[in-house]
Amino acid sequence: MNTLSLGFSPCPNDTFIFYGLVHNLIDSPDLVFKEPLLEDVEQLNTKAMAGELDVTKLSFHALGHVLDEYCLLNAGSALGRGCGPLLIGREPLEHKKLAGRTIGIPGKMTTAALLLRMFSPESDHLVEMRFDQIPEAVVRGELDCGLIIHESRFTYQQMGLVCIQDLGQWWEDYTGFPIPLGCIAAKRSLGADRIAAIDQAIRASCEYSFSHKEECLPYIRKYSQELSVEVVQSHIGLYVNDFSIDLGAEGIAAVEAFLELGQKSGALPSSGQSLLVK
Repeated sequence: MNTLSLGFSPCPNDTFIFYGLVHNLIDSPDLVFKEPLLEDVEQLNTKAMAGELDVTKLSFHALGHVLDEYCLLNAGSALGRGCGPLLIGREPLEHKKLAGRTIGIPGKMTTAALLLRMFSPESDHLVEMRFDQIPEAVVRGELDCGLIIHESRFTYQQMGLVCIQDLGQWWEDYTGFPIPLGCIAAKRSLGADRIAAIDQAIRASCEYSFSHKEECLPYIRKYSQELSVEVVQSHIGLYVNDFSIDLGAEGIAAVEAFLELGQKSGALPSSGQSLLVK
């Protein structure tokens, strides 16, 4: 049996979801995974563009570029309400004054970057940097604004920064859908049966963690050592929910709306492939 390459981020939501799988705590006898690759989501986006991983975490933005090779899984996604990227700055700023501002983004292929393009297409002075470096760059004045994701949502106010625009809330108000942030995708070449088994294994792993929250905490904190237990738990509570177990009809509709608007904005190519392999 061929072993499968697997990539996900060291963020608490991903290590929470994959705890059971990587520790062989779920029943998946037909699947064998290599040692997982834990990297920032933008690095995983880049690897998927090159087709390097069999199963990987992706930004939904990146998914829109690789649908010919990868399909979406029902399990493992970060999708919900009140959890979208925040545009922050040293002081409040009106929408119309964003043009010409230097804005830090956590990678050009992140969902956050595409949301910013949808919200403020005139904002084109963008600087890519690692997500956790953006708030400090704003504080130092190297950036006028910053687009923050992950645990930065919980710490930016402590640095004296303010929220200029909650892009997740903007998305919810504009579309009525929850915001699709990140997903797990698998290579279509693995075949429908194997993809279904992978999907079920990730779902079982997520359910295991929900039932053993204290047990998986040391593993999660191993990759988020700078975060307090409270921030880790808040992070998981914000990004891991019922959609992470199964996207369902509402989740799929939200993803379809996101990709459609991305195509209309010119940021995403059209694809004749279905999202899911059935």
